[in-house]
Amino acid sequence: MAYLVLSNGAVFEGQRIGAPGDRVGELVFTTGMEGYLETLTDPSYYGQLVTQSFPLIGNYGVIEEDFEGKSALFGYIVRELCDDPSNFRSQYTLGEYLTAKGIPGLCGVDTREIVRITREEGVMNAMICDHVPDDLSGIRAFTADGAVRAVTCTEKQVYPAIGRELYNVALMDYGAKRNIIRSLQTRGCRVTVFPASASAEEVLAGDPDGIMLSNGPGDPKENTAEIAEIQKMLGKKPIFGICLGHQLTALALGGDTVKLKYGHRGGNQPVRDLLGARTYITSQNHGYAVVADSVKDVGTLSFVNANDGSCEGLEYPALNCFTVQFHPEAASGPRDTAFLFDRFISRMGGMNRA
Repeated sequence: MAYLVLSNGAVFEGQRIGAPGDRVGELVFTTGMEGYLETLTDPSYYGQLVTQSFPLIGNYGVIEEDFEGKSALFGYIVRELCDDPSNFRSQYTLGEYLTAKGIPGLCGVDTREIVRITREEGVMNAMICDHVPDDLSGIRAFTADGAVRAVTCTEKQVYPAIGRELYNVALMDYGAKRNIIRSLQTRGCRVTVFPASASAEEVLAGDPDGIMLSNGPGDPKENTAEIAEIQKMLGKKPIFGICLGHQLTALALGGDTVKLKYGHRGGNQPVRDLLGARTYITSQNHGYAVVADSVKDVGTLSFVNANDGSCEGLEYPALNCFTVQFHPEAASGPRDTAFLFDRFISRMGGMNRA
């Protein structure tokens, strides 16, 4: 028996899964009906206790080929954990994965009620524990500091293009998902991945054709050094920013970000294209949003969330830069917006390079 204790005092009793030990984190939920492996291996979940709103998790096992990165979340909460997966690709069970990666978790809890509380009261801290503490001050005081530094790569890495090499792209790793790299490789890009601490001078010294700013975890305003380096890169090369990269770009241009009540996490977020005529279903994982009006002097709002109207994309024409809050690389999720990688290719010269 184990417990999930919320900072508002609510307690949920369940069965422990995964690794032993108590763990405090920010309690969030994701609405994905599939893709739990990509969720578990998305570095953007650093410092968080992730609740799956879909009730049955683990039914297709663990397939390491589908991993998006190293596990960074602090805990995992499900209604029912399948310990007998049915999938020819499965290598082992989800319970075994959680134990091997040192991730504590709970099953048998009312995840619907957890999501309802989070939606009504907003994101809050919580603890997975064996005994309910009398004092909740330690839970309430938790913050996931140094999130980007905890998940970025430690040294430069190079990934060759798949097929003919057309472009050299520099990718700033703030917690990058692997499918960002694959999406570029399949479009003829050699991808050089730089740690978040890399300087603008180091990145530009390689004379890349374009620069990608990746997704990542935490409060974007915490990354003051990274923001300063982005300022030096803007206008020098075509730039495409995703998720945290979108937020850091806005901050680098004097904009502002705010924390959302409970964030957008899952593969079913509707986004309206303000520069076109369509609404796309997107994959998202973020707790902060750019205040669009804060960059209206330099940027044009390009996408908005159809549910709450929050900023989902910006164009900076004078800087040859565009950014989106959602994940065009999906993994997992709908592939509606993969065309944005083609737009980035076009900014670098198109697919007809000799």
